[in-house]
Amino acid sequence: MLKGRRIVVGLGGGIAAFKAVALVRELGRRGAEVRVVMTEAATRFVGPMTFAGLTGRPAITDLWDPSYAGEVHVELGGWADALVIAPATMNLLARAANGHADDVVLATIACAKGPVLYAPAMHERMWSRAATRRNVAALADEGASFVGPVEGALASGEVGRGRMVEPEAIADALEAMFVPRDLEGLHVVVSAGPTHEDLDPVRFLGNRSTGRMGFAIAQVAAQRGARVTLVAGPVTLATPPNVTRVDVRSALELEAAVKAAASSADAVIMAAAVADYRPAVRTEQKRKKAEGPLVLELVRNPDVVAGLGAAREGDTPVLVGFALETEKVVENARSKLVRKKVDLVVANHASDGFGGDDNVVVLVDASGEEPLPKLSKREVAGRILDRVKALAGR
Repeated sequence: MLKGRRIVVGLGGGIAAFKAVALVRELGRRGAEVRVVMTEAATRFVGPMTFAGLTGRPAITDLWDPSYAGEVHVELGGWADALVIAPATMNLLARAANGHADDVVLATIACAKGPVLYAPAMHERMWSRAATRRNVAALADEGASFVGPVEGALASGEVGRGRMVEPEAIADALEAMFVPRDLEGLHVVVSAGPTHEDLDPVRFLGNRSTGRMGFAIAQVAAQRGARVTLVAGPVTLATPPNVTRVDVRSALELEAAVKAAASSADAVIMAAAVADYRPAVRTEQKRKKAEGPLVLELVRNPDVVAGLGAAREGDTPVLVGFALETEKVVENARSKLVRKKVDLVVANHASDGFGGDDNVVVLVDASGEEPLPKLSKREVAGRILDRVKALAGR
C-alpha cells in the first residue's frame, strides 16, 4: 500500500533515532521511495551516511545542502506524499507547533503539501507535561496525526509512557493514511491462527498456522473503516489497531465465538486453520509414557464454515473460506465452494501458505478463478477485501 509513495522521514534528537534506520528499511520494503532529513541533534545518535545504503543518498542535515539546486525544504515538502517525524522529541513538537522553521526538519514540515505523522519519543514526565499536551493538540488541530508513544522501557532505565512505537507500527500507521475508508458501516468477522486440541494439561494436537494472513485481513479491514472482530487462535501476534479481539483455543471455542460475532456481521472471513479432529478424551493429568504404541481416539470437530453457509439466509453475511492444499489446489477449492455454500474461497498450496511475509493464492468463486501473483499478505488481504466489498454491494 506504500508502493510508489514518496516519503520523507525526519529525525529529531532523541535516543530513539536509531530506530529510524529500521523504519526507513521497512518503508523501502513496502515499496516506498524515501528521503531522510535530520536535525543537528539527531546526528549525535545516528550518522547521516547510515541512510545512504538504504535510500541511495545520505540524510540531509543542512538547509543549505549543495546537492539541491533550489531550496531543499521547499523541494522535499512538495515532493513528499507524506512526512514521518520519528522520533518526535518534546523540543521538536514544541517548535513545530509554534511555527519554527530554522532547521531542515522543521522547514520541510512547514512546506509539506502532504500529511504529517509524528511518532513521539521522550521521558514519561516530558510527555505528561501540560506544554507537550498543548503542542500535540495544536498540531492535531492543523491536521497532523500521531502514533504512540507507548509504555515501555525508557532510555533512563525507567518504565513509563514515552517510548516510541516500533518501526513496523509507524509504517502501518502511515499506510492507513493512504487507505480508502470504503468499508465503513460494515462489520467484518475474521478468524485467524490454529486451534489447539488438548490431549492433557501438557500436550495438544495442532497445526503450523501462524495467523499472519488472518491478522493482515483484520488490520487492512480496520484501516478501510470496517468494524472488525478478530477471533484468534493461540498465536503471539499483536492485536491490530481498532480491532476487537476474541482469543480462543479449541475448535469448539472458535465455533462459539464466530457464531456469536456472525449474528451481526456483514462478512465472515474464515482464515483460521481449524482442527478437523479433537481427542475423544482429555485426561486431567499428564499421560505417562507406556511401552508400545499409543492409540488415540479422535472425534470430528464441527465444520464452522459449512455451518455458517447452511444457516445463513440469502447471501448475508458474505462468507469467505480458505483452502490450504497439497495437491489439486483449484479443484479442491471449487469443491469446497459448493459443499460449504460460501461466496469465495482463497486457495493456496501448503508450501506457499505457512509463515513469511508473502503469499501466493487463487481466488475461486462461482464465476471462475483469479490466480494472484506473489504478493505481501497485506496486499492479498486488500484483494480479498475488494471482493468482499463487491459481494456486499458496496
